[in-house]
Amino acid sequence: MLIIGNGTVLTFDKDFQVISKGGVVIEEENVVAIGETEKLISKYPDAAFKDVQGKIIMPGMINTHMHLYSTFARGMDLKTDQPPKNFVEILEKLWWRLDKVLNEEDIYCSAIYALLDGVKKGTTTIFDHHASSNLIDGSLDIISEAVRQTGIRANLSYEISDRDGHEKALDGIRENERFIKKAQQEGTSYLGGMIGLHASFTLNNETLSEVAALADELGVPFHIHVAEGIADFYESKTRGYKGVAERLNRFHILRPGTLAIHGVHLKEEELEILKNNDSYLIHCPESNMGNAVGAAPIKAAIDKGVTVGLGTDGYTTDMFESIKVANLLQKHESHNPQAGWEEVFQMAFKNNREIAARFFGETLGVLQAGAPADVIVVNYYPPTPITSENAYFHILFGISGDMVDTTIVGGKILMEDREISGLDYERITRRVKEQANDFWKRF
Repeated sequence: MLIIGNGTVLTFDKDFQVISKGGVVIEEENVVAIGETEKLISKYPDAAFKDVQGKIIMPGMINTHMHLYSTFARGMDLKTDQPPKNFVEILEKLWWRLDKVLNEEDIYCSAIYALLDGVKKGTTTIFDHHASSNLIDGSLDIISEAVRQTGIRANLSYEISDRDGHEKALDGIRENERFIKKAQQEGTSYLGGMIGLHASFTLNNETLSEVAALADELGVPFHIHVAEGIADFYESKTRGYKGVAERLNRFHILRPGTLAIHGVHLKEEELEILKNNDSYLIHCPESNMGNAVGAAPIKAAIDKGVTVGLGTDGYTTDMFESIKVANLLQKHESHNPQAGWEEVFQMAFKNNREIAARFFGETLGVLQAGAPADVIVVNYYPPTPITSENAYFHILFGISGDMVDTTIVGGKILMEDREISGLDYERITRRVKEQANDFWKRF
C-alpha cells in the first residue's frame, strides 16, 4: 500500500474536489481512499509514504487519437524540391511515403519512444492508429510489446486503406481481426483494439461493406479520420452523398463507439448523424492548424449533443499542450474571447474519460475510491489559490507536460522524479536515434 500525500489533490470526480494538503491511497491496482494526508496516514499507518511536497496530484491524461508511428518524422528531410502545398500532398509526400518504409525495428522504436514521451508528459491512456503498408501482418503485436514494456493503457488499430490496392486493404482487415480477437481473449484493462480505417476517400464500397460485417461479428466500432481535409468531403460529394458522414453512415461505419477523428468539414446535418449513432468526434487542434485544413465545428457539435474528445494526432505527446491550443483555436476561429472555456474542459476531462471507460471497462480519468490508480504528480506551485472553481484555469495557464514529476498506471510507478522506472531510458533513446538515422537513409 502506498500513500501519495502532502499535495494538492484534483479529483476530477463529479464534485471536482480540490483537497489541500491531500493525498491518495493506492493498494495494488486501485485507489482505495483520498483525503487529507494526516488522516490517511493515521488510517493506514503501515502504508509506504511518498511526500510530494505541495505538488499537484491528479488523474493521468487520456489521448483519444495518436499516431505512434509518426516519431521519425520529427526533423526529417522530405527530400523534395517541391514541398507539399495542401493536405493531400502532405499525405502523399510525407505520411504515405513514410509508412511504406517502416520495418519491424522502426515500428518498435517509434512506438516505445512516443509511449515513454507520453509517460513523461503525464499520459496514461492512448488510442493509437497505425499504418505500415509493407509490414501489416503482426504490426500491432510489435506496438503492443512496446505498450506492455512501458505499462501504459492502449487501444490499438491498423489503418485499413485501398490507396495501395484492395489486397493491402484485405491485409489490414486481417491484421485488425487477428489483433482484436487476441486482445479480447486476453481480456485485460490495459490493452484493447478496434478496427482502424484511414478515411472515406481512400476506401471503396467493397472494403466498407467488408469491415462493417467484421465489426458486427467482433462487436467493435471503428477508428477513422472523418472529413479532415476538404478532399474527403468532395470525394463523397462526387459519389452522390451530401458529405463524408452520410457515406460512412450508409455503410454502418458510424456506429456506437466509433471514433470519428477531426470532423473539420462536417456539415451541421452530419453532426446529427454522429449524435444519432452514438459516435464520438475527436478534436486534434494542433494537427488541423499545422495541416491548414481548418477548424472543426466543436461548439456546434457539442450543442448538437455529440460527445467530443481531444487527441493529438501524433503532433505532440503532450495533452496539456493540446488543451491549450484547443482553447486558443476556438477563440481565434470564432473571434470570441469567451469561446472554448467550457468546451475544451469538457473534451479533455469529461468526454475523454467517458470514451476511455467505454473501451477499457474502468473508471479512468478520476481519483476516487475503487478507480484504477492512474495518477500523476505535477511540479506546479501556483502563485494564486487553487479551488474547484479555478483548478482548470491553473491547468490551462500554468501546467505543461514537462512539469509532470511522477506517472503511475494501475498502481505501478512508470516514472518517478522524472526518471523512467524499470527501463533503461537512455539506452532506449540511443537505440531510437540510431534507428531513426537508418530510417532516414531509406526514406
